[in-house]
Amino acid sequence: MQQNHFLARSSVFRTASGTNSASPIYRRFAERFTQLSSALQYCDRHELEEFEIQDFIDLFWNEPGLRRSIDKVYEIVVYALFSVLVEALEVTITIGINEEKVRLLEEFADFAEMVIGLTPDNYLLNLPAKIYRVGVTNAADRGLDMYANFGMAIQIKHLSLTPELAENIVGSVTADRIVIVCRDSEQSLIISLLNQIGWKAKIQSIITESNLKGWYEKALRGSFGVDIGDRILLTLKEQIIAEFPASDNKDFTEFYESRNYNLLTDDLWI
Repeated sequence: MQQNHFLARSSVFRTASGTNSASPIYRRFAERFTQLSSALQYCDRHELEEFEIQDFIDLFWNEPGLRRSIDKVYEIVVYALFSVLVEALEVTITIGINEEKVRLLEEFADFAEMVIGLTPDNYLLNLPAKIYRVGVTNAADRGLDMYANFGMAIQIKHLSLTPELAENIVGSVTADRIVIVCRDSEQSLIISLLNQIGWKAKIQSIITESNLKGWYEKALRGSFGVDIGDRILLTLKEQIIAEFPASDNKDFTEFYESRNYNLLTDDLWI
């Protein structure tokens, strides 16, 4: 909405000669959109047999304009794999009460139904397991990247850790079971730091990039690739668009080309 409003007011950027001096600004927009669109294009142009998760990640590592978003890319990569696998496994969770507490349930029947989903006539509730992303489009997530409705929190750590950052891994998340996803080179350091601050017991597992690459390889080209591979790539695309709306911005491309800004080559426009 803001972008369209900005484009609609392009007449403000007129010089006395009638030349539109906003085109350099739009060129910067176009460059940014092209960079973001490359991630979507990679997903579109590579079938299951060709898609390489490392190549996808490297699109952001190797492009200075996108490198600042690498943390969100890691979240997307992890979320696409984890959420699809949990769904494909048809994992379910059961919520119930101690049958000796039925009278207490009856006393607080409205609370139980509104908060827990249980009623005096139904002591058990079966739900499909789900994994959720917390922060989309750079929303403040206070350190929590993903969580599951079966009690697990997920932290993505793609940068080198310091003792202060290690404390934030657990200190900013009130969960008893935390999964950390990190680069291979950081695994031993994370374990060491967590032991030092006495929080190792709260860590359910530490998953490395090597684990992710191996799981992606099996998910896309393994025995069940036909069943889950396309769903993973589709989830990747959906999350890219949700995280980076500009990556799928056809309106701007039409506007940019309708003004022939894409044809300008004079150095004055660069």
